[in-house]
Amino acid sequence: MTEHPITPPTRLLQQWFDYDPFDAFTIAARWGSDQELEACVNYVDNTISGNKARALRAARRPKPPSLKEQAVFAAAVLRSPDETCSIAEIEQHWHTIRCALESLPE
Repeated sequence: MTEHPITPPTRLLQQWFDYDPFDAFTIAARWGSDQELEACVNYVDNTISGNKARALRAARRPKPPSLKEQAVFAAAVLRSPDETCSIAEIEQHWHTIRCALESLPE
């Protein structure tokens, strides 16, 4: 049987199943999606422009906000919370700020 380039190698599948059998399918789907994205980016890069390829990657896989950005957002919410903000959400915002502060050098 010929493996498709978007199919994960057997050794990776085994690692994922050994790590977390319940999450292995999600990890495999993400891996396949990443392979497809890289193929698209390479095509765009080779046929159109490097800037367009970077824009494609950024649009398809946006980076999550940094801890600093999360803390700034949390501080803004805590400064003036509205009535829809639950206790759990407020605790999560405090946790985010605390993690950001703990990551700062002494």
